[in-house]
Amino acid sequence: MATRTSRSTRRRAPLTRERVLRAAMALADQGGFDGLTMRRLAKELGVEAMSLYNHVASKDDLLDGMVDLVFAEIEPPPAGGDWRTAMRERAISTREALGRHRWAIGLMEGRATHGPANLALHDAVLGCLRAAGFSLPMTVHALSVQDAYIYGFALQERDMSPESADDFAAEAQRQMRDYRAVLDGYPNLVEVVGGYVAEVGYDYASEFVFGLDLILDGLDRLRAGDIRGAVAGRRPTASSP
Repeated sequence: MATRTSRSTRRRAPLTRERVLRAAMALADQGGFDGLTMRRLAKELGVEAMSLYNHVASKDDLLDGMVDLVFAEIEPPPAGGDWRTAMRERAISTREALGRHRWAIGLMEGRATHGPANLALHDAVLGCLRAAGFSLPMTVHALSVQDAYIYGFALQERDMSPESADDFAAEAQRQMRDYRAVLDGYPNLVEVVGGYVAEVGYDYASEFVFGLDLILDGLDRLRAGDIRGAVAGRRPTASSP
């Protein structure tokens, strides 16, 4: 009875673009975007498929809206804060959002249509970098290297089957057993995978932050060079000391 009432309530709720996008996101979270059809989405919402087109022009428009919802979940840098803390928190927030919506990995930065959450986040990130003293060229470099790392890490994380440090340790132990006959020719794999990963595993979150801090350390040194160049009255470049 509770299930029937819930479905009835969902059918009676007015159809809006927001509701369509949220339902589509939930379905994509379950089975990926490729398995999402307008017919299936309509069934989930309790409406006819054609009625969806009053709120989304096409499946491509649907994806644009879904991607913008993911951007809306990412914490934007606050105005006036410490740039490094803001960039760190933005990166962690992005990885977490992509972990909740794995279908969005590879789709976030390549859309031709940009929604308000996308525009607001990018504007806030660029504003944070500029306020911190990065020159225009270095602002572009700084955004590019951070996003390449964040999205690349998320893609790698999505494609790996182990989900925890213990899972990684168990998988490393299995590989050491299964490949025992040929591992004599690969001493470095035995040392690192068998001697370390098989013992302690691999933790996504800590490894992500380790790499992120390396990038932020490098950017901070370049930022200092930009500021010194500005004070000296010369035009800063990416290679400025």
